[in-house]
Amino acid sequence: MTSGPRGLWKQLMTSSTTKVQSPLLQQLRHGLEPEQFRNAWRDILDGWHRRELWATLGLHDVRQRYRRSTLGPFWITISMGVMVFALGLLYGQIFGQELHEYLPFLAAGFVIWGLLSEMILGGCTTFIAAEGMIRQLNAPVSIYAYREVWSAVIAFAHNIWIFFAVAWWYDVGLSWNVLWVLPAVLILLLNGFWMALFFGLLSARFRDVPLIIGSLVQVLFFMTPVIWRPEMLPDRALFLQLNPFYHMVEILRAPMLGHAPAFENWFAVLLIAVFGWAITLFFYSAYRWRIAYWV
Repeated sequence: MTSGPRGLWKQLMTSSTTKVQSPLLQQLRHGLEPEQFRNAWRDILDGWHRRELWATLGLHDVRQRYRRSTLGPFWITISMGVMVFALGLLYGQIFGQELHEYLPFLAAGFVIWGLLSEMILGGCTTFIAAEGMIRQLNAPVSIYAYREVWSAVIAFAHNIWIFFAVAWWYDVGLSWNVLWVLPAVLILLLNGFWMALFFGLLSARFRDVPLIIGSLVQVLFFMTPVIWRPEMLPDRALFLQLNPFYHMVEILRAPMLGHAPAFENWFAVLLIAVFGWAITLFFYSAYRWRIAYWV
C-alpha cells in the first residue's frame, strides 16, 4: 500500500483498481464547464450572505474550546502573552537584541503567526469537523470555511492586545504607515479563506493531510522571521524571498511597528492570493459536490 505525500498524489491522479483515468485527470484534460465555476462562485457568495450563521458558529467554537474555565477565551491572550514575554527575554539575550526593539517585533510576529497558523490548521478540519452539519443542514458548504476564518479572527482580536500592551510599554511610535494595517489584514483573510477551502477539501479526501500540514507549519515557524530578524540573514536574501510566510507576516508587522511594507512583500502576497484562488476555484468547482460523501 502506498502512503505519504507521494502516495496521496498517486491516488489523486490515478485509480488503483481500474485502468480508467481519475476524475481529476479527466478534468485537467477536458477542463471545467462554465456552470461548475458559476455554481462554485454562487456557493461562496451565498455563504457570505449567511454570515449570521457562520459568525455564530465561529464564536461558539471559541467558547467551546474554553468551556467552564474561569477566564474563558482570554486564556488565548494569557498563554500567548506568557510565551512572548518568556521567549523575548530568552532570545533577546541569545541574539544580543535590545528589549525595547526586540519585544515589540516578537509580539507582532507571534500575533500574526497565530492568525496565519489558525487559519491554515483550522482550515484542514473545515469540512471534517462539520461532518454532521454538512449532511443534515441545507446550506452552502463554504460557510464552514468562513466559520474557521472567523474563529481565527476572534483569536487574533484577543491576541492583538498583547502587542498593544508591549507597544505602549516600550513607546512604539505611530505614524501614518499604520493605515496599511487594514488592507494587510484584508489580504491575509482573503488568503486564509482560499487556504481553508483548499486544505479543507484536500483533508476531507485524504485524512493524512492535516498531519502533514501540521508538521510543515511547525517547521515553517522556525524558517520564518518571527523570533529572529530578517537582517540576521544578510547573505540569504533569496531564502527569505522564497518563503511565502515571510511576506504575509511582514506586510502586517511593518505597519504595526510604524514602517511602510516593502513593495516586494505586497507583490508576493497578492501573487499568492491570485494563484491560490485560481487553484482553489478549480478544485472547489470540480469536487465541491463530493464533500458530503468524503466526510
